[in-house]
Amino acid sequence: MSGIKDGEERVAALRLSLGDEHPETLTAMLDLAEVLWAEGRLAAARELEERVVAARRRLLGDNHADTLKALGKLATTIGAQGDLAEARRLQEHIVAHAAEAWGEDGRDALRALNNLAGTMAAQGDLLGARELLEQALGEMCRLFGEEDGDSLAAMGNLAAVLWQMGETDEAYWLQQQVAETQRRLRGDDDPATRAAFAALHAMQKDAGF
Repeated sequence: MSGIKDGEERVAALRLSLGDEHPETLTAMLDLAEVLWAEGRLAAARELEERVVAARRRLLGDNHADTLKALGKLATTIGAQGDLAEARRLQEHIVAHAAEAWGEDGRDALRALNNLAGTMAAQGDLLGARELLEQALGEMCRLFGEEDGDSLAAMGNLAAVLWQMGETDEAYWLQQQVAETQRRLRGDDDPATRAAFAALHAMQKDAGF
């Protein structure tokens, strides 16, 4: 809880010294929203994110890179609250304007594809999610390499979608690559390594081996 208190005090101080809509104030609000999110306080996080999105839209426009980043955080929160349709609508807007904000080969543009695919998969649109993930993964591997963190995240998401589609051999092989690469690069105790092996073990349990 100290993290929340510290964040609230920082936001309050910046509002007093710089104003409600200064870029530093808005960034601090998003930082506080992340802490709230981690503590499970999604409604409070969403309120902050909505205020930041509204301010950045007014100051920078709907399709500015900073507006889209804040919108992406809001979409994630809305999706976590169960409103997948609204989360997808926001994420589709981000993807549609990603190239002008970050360039076609920008990391944030490819992350936006990955995020949209996750929402589509949660909605049951597995084929659409697979197509986006294969596109994003191909570009990430080309630009950043197969061992990049974003590439591995997309690979793990693709493995999950393939597993749900019944393509278990390919899914298991991909997830095994993710887990072993994470272990080699980051060690057994890294959260990404633990998450990758947890997904792998879930596949093993589901398959009965």
